[in-house]
Amino acid sequence: MAEDIKKTVDESWKNQVEKEKKQAQEKQENFPEPNFTILVSSLSMQAMISMGKLENPVNGKKEENLQQARFLIDSLSIIQEKTKGNLTKEEAKFLEDSLFHLRMTYIDVQNSEK
Repeated sequence: MAEDIKKTVDESWKNQVEKEKKQAQEKQENFPEPNFTILVSSLSMQAMISMGKLENPVNGKKEENLQQARFLIDSLSIIQEKTKGNLTKEEAKFLEDSLFHLRMTYIDVQNSEK
């Protein structure tokens, strides 16, 4: 019974993804294929927004939420730890550089508030 439910859910998800792909193609929207670099970039961008270094795309304002920024930086650290040895040389370097930059920015933001 549980397998039947799982199969139904998986098929529903697959059907939805195919439907969305077709709709995007019809609208001529080109979304990049997800990859590790895009994932790291996305989380890094969210952290920069949370540190008030970039405008929030929703409201166009720079806002600080250092707790959220710290969560995102820590999340990237977990990704680094869990993917160690499984990344290409370029991916590992990109993640390392991103984390270094985010940590230094975080420290800078914290020091500027004091």
